[in-house]
Amino acid sequence: MAEAAALRVAIVQMKPDKGQYRANLRTSGEAFAQLAADSPNLVVLPEAAMTGYFLEGAVYELAVTAQDFARDLAAAWREAGGRTADLVAGFFENDDGNYYNSAVYVHVEPRSERIVHVHRKMFLPTYGVFDEERFLSRGRHLGVFETAFGKMALLVCEDACHAISATLAAVKGARVLIVPSASPGRGIEAEGELASITQWRDTLRLAAIEHGVFVIYAGLTGFEGGKGMTGSSFIVDPRGSILVQAPATEACIIRADLDLGAIDRARATLPLLGDLAAVLPNLLLDPELPLPRGARDATDC
Repeated sequence: MAEAAALRVAIVQMKPDKGQYRANLRTSGEAFAQLAADSPNLVVLPEAAMTGYFLEGAVYELAVTAQDFARDLAAAWREAGGRTADLVAGFFENDDGNYYNSAVYVHVEPRSERIVHVHRKMFLPTYGVFDEERFLSRGRHLGVFETAFGKMALLVCEDACHAISATLAAVKGARVLIVPSASPGRGIEAEGELASITQWRDTLRLAAIEHGVFVIYAGLTGFEGGKGMTGSSFIVDPRGSILVQAPATEACIIRADLDLGAIDRARATLPLLGDLAAVLPNLLLDPELPLPRGARDATDC
């Protein structure tokens, strides 16, 4: 099947009620109803969209299986009148007693849904206001998956702060990076913008330019325990231009139509990804890197 030439995207910037899974599903359904009349191809929600982020031990009560979450998300979309579409959202996952901060990509049909990919957050912040690794397990794989719109990858929040994540995803074939996030605000820039918002925009613009990819960033908004989430969802094109950006503090919907041919044009005129793919094996074989090198020599102690 040929890939589509365009991708219509909507980001639903959520302000969830902490710990209220069913109520937040209903809220997402209200947003979905606004999209139903002019349905996008892809709808993206933030990290921890249906529960809020700062759950600590309550994560064990609110985590669900990927199958249950996909079913609930798809049901909310269909009940709102949504047609065939792909949905992405972050959630806390219970996989047989192993708990993860995950994101799911679901293809939804009028009478069924299919999980295309589940990504489990690999970089768990446990510093400052963050405490993820006390309660959650790390994901161990960065997968790239096929969609009707080309190959994509999911990166949950801090995953995307590490340049190597976007690099490996792009080298493995990803043309669109989707980043559900829950980022508390911190610092003030000279222009009065929160430093964390500026940092996210700068980081993901560079990722888009270097790899010739679209980046879709969906940020959680609202306050949890006095910590303000910074929203500011945006989409950046393969040349680093911001196509659309949401405000920091409001629950809202933003939309953009992506010309997927822009990926090939950007990569042809600035072939950084091709250069990287050629040189990457040499970089990874550098003996000074702290990487596993196979079985130790029998004489080693």
